Amino acid sequence: MHDWFQTPAGQYLLAWEDAQLRSTVADIFGYHALQLGVPELKGLEANRMPHQWLGMPQAAQKLPGQRVALVTDFAALPFPACSLDLVLLPHTLELSVDPHATLREVERVLVPEGRVVICGLNPASLWGLCQRRARLLRGLGLGELFLPDCGEFIGYWRLRDWLRLLGFEVEEGRFGCYRPAVRSEAWLQRWAWMDRAGARWWPIVGAAYFLVAVKRVRGMRLLGPAWKTAAARTAVSVPVAQRQQPSKWIQD
Repeated sequence: MHDWFQTPAGQYLLAWEDAQLRSTVADIFGYHALQLGVPELKGLEANRMPHQWLGMPQAAQKLPGQRVALVTDFAALPFPACSLDLVLLPHTLELSVDPHATLREVERVLVPEGRVVICGLNPASLWGLCQRRARLLRGLGLGELFLPDCGEFIGYWRLRDWLRLLGFEVEEGRFGCYRPAVRSEAWLQRWAWMDRAGARWWPIVGAAYFLVAVKRVRGMRLLGPAWKTAAARTAVSVPVAQRQQPSKWIQD
């Protein structure tokens, strides 16, 4: 999708996803963070974790402004279990050969209470409908695809079911990019009003979705320092019954 991201529609999508990532990952704390794929999107730039990596399925000639890159199979990450605090998946699952295996591997490397952030294209949107129509016409020798012919779109609710089966709990999810599937920058600007109207009137048909999920582990409970949970010892006055002095009888 590298070439498509350079088009006006691709830049429009990247701008929306970049804004969502910056407002979300800035408040996620930990030590180790990983982004899998899409080097055009600097998803970890706003995060303050000291150790950050960018994983790619194959060697790239140029990585625009990324800190560290490693070549790895997304279904077999070179990290031990429960070692990462944050994993970003920008269009990673829909471009993966086996998205189930990739998601299971992400669950393995995440620590308990670790977070996964996912960006994807919504098949139930104007862009998704345009893509399906173009594929039908291309079968007849007509038309041209609007989106790259790679991978498979994963529906938002379908993805939530996958996460639930792996023990994730979805913290937040939202849709965006409501403008029609147009190719020129001028027409994208003319349809800019649909971003405001779409968020209010048809929120679930945005071209892209953004989802944050946390890994839950049953039977585990985070414990704070002992001095926070120990009961404070305070001196409490205890009433003591006073002894009554025997009465003295005075005999005349």
